[in-house]
Amino acid sequence: MIETPLGPLMFVVVLLLIFVGYPVAFSLGGTALIFAVLGVWGGHFEWTLLNALPDRIFGVMSNQILLAVPYFIFMGTMLQRSRLAEDLLRTIGLLFGPIRGGLALAVVLVGALLAAATGVVGASVVAMGMISLPIMTRYGYSAPLATGVICASGTLGQIVPPSIVLVVLADQLGGLSVGDMFLGALVPGLLLAGLYALFVVIVAHLRPELAPAIPKEERDAVEGLGREVARAMVPPLVLILIVLGSIFAGIATPTEAGALGSVGAVVLAAVNRRLTRHALKGTMAETLRLTSMVLFLLLGSTAFALVFRGLHGDVWIKDLLTGLPGGRIGLLIVANLAIFVLGFFIDFFEIAFIILPLIAPAAEALGIHGHEMIWFGVMIAMNLQTSFLTPPFGFSLFYLRGVAPQAISTLQIYRGAVPFIGLQLIGLVLVIAFPSLVTGLLPQEASPPGMLGDPAWNEPVLAANEARALHADALEARDAGDLASYSTKLRQAQAELRRALAETADWYAVALDRYGDEDHQVLEVMAAREQWARLLAEPSSD
Repeated sequence: MIETPLGPLMFVVVLLLIFVGYPVAFSLGGTALIFAVLGVWGGHFEWTLLNALPDRIFGVMSNQILLAVPYFIFMGTMLQRSRLAEDLLRTIGLLFGPIRGGLALAVVLVGALLAAATGVVGASVVAMGMISLPIMTRYGYSAPLATGVICASGTLGQIVPPSIVLVVLADQLGGLSVGDMFLGALVPGLLLAGLYALFVVIVAHLRPELAPAIPKEERDAVEGLGREVARAMVPPLVLILIVLGSIFAGIATPTEAGALGSVGAVVLAAVNRRLTRHALKGTMAETLRLTSMVLFLLLGSTAFALVFRGLHGDVWIKDLLTGLPGGRIGLLIVANLAIFVLGFFIDFFEIAFIILPLIAPAAEALGIHGHEMIWFGVMIAMNLQTSFLTPPFGFSLFYLRGVAPQAISTLQIYRGAVPFIGLQLIGLVLVIAFPSLVTGLLPQEASPPGMLGDPAWNEPVLAANEARALHADALEARDAGDLASYSTKLRQAQAELRRALAETADWYAVALDRYGDEDHQVLEVMAAREQWARLLAEPSSD
């Protein structure tokens, strides 16, 4: 049972503010400050907890994982402004053109290449919409099929590495390895592209009038097609291999690989004589804009998480999710349903920064660790991808609507997205049912280092250490006659001790089952929990 309803109410209020259109970063930060005041007035929150906010913000700003975000944004935007998509679509479209559905297959292939080279959904959808959509409609393609395949192929940038979403998920799920996240998402990303291509082939076979071939004479009119295809495909493929290969081989960190990719994108633009001052300035401005958005969201979510935890909202969420029928299966169902439904109204960054910090502790408490947490993160990334296609606020739909001819209605764009949402859900189910799709390429997991090295143990230990320090300060204040300070610090110490005991209860049971009751680490942890309980029972003793 929760001590105060302010925690659950805080979660509801922030969702309402987001749904009515307030900026997400300010909704999170503003809600945190308002409920901090309400908590102080009600005696459920201590102002001193906000002293931790500057340290947490500094931790965000110095996070080496998140440093990769601006590099990958710069790389993708520079490649987009150097008209990489235009070159690929023009040549690959002609290569596949004679096949029924060939233009749609070319869009899927180019979407996968752009995803691996740029990872920028908006740029991919706009580029393919401007270049491919007029050609597809001119040759008689069905408007829903053409718009659906363009929108869906553009979203591959969210799951095919190097994806900005995967970098953020790795950070929000407890500082997972970005390289492992990239490696784990590789097969699911290619699987999704394969499902799109298979769907196009089936539609073209059953309903050839919806996806006709380009007349052979038009293809024959282009001389040196093979040479043009190689010239368009080889440079981005080399860049992809350098960036991802250096990460997977352990030669470079994701941040270093992102920096290398940024330099490579500039070099490619220069080689193609498209490195202009306008392109460079636009790329830098777009990188600054998107990076600033991510940082503001992080700062807002940091403040929100601190106050939410101070009001014991995290305990409420954890108890709610870990107490679901079916255990881990129940958590997977509820988490995926919540993310899918929220995807209709808010975008992937907002879901990542609001929902993930709430469900990650529950996943850990239910024994999801190591490679399983990588699988859990890729599963969430697959689900988040649907938020780009789900009406009414799917960003891919908006991007395409902005460049599509007026003859194509918004309803046709929505209709075109529906089957591809179904394909994404099929891919999500396959990832859930067959975790080896994610973990199969990961390096063999080392044997468990022991409970005391488990990240799930570190935070409660820090809370208990903080409680001991507060308890010592309380005793000093009592001896000095400052009873008000004594009472305040004593309550803070008790709250931290209760938190440490509550957060380790379920986890300790799992660890006990894993290691046995004679393991020296189990005995050491048991002794620590008993010491915390004694300190909580006798707060005024020395």
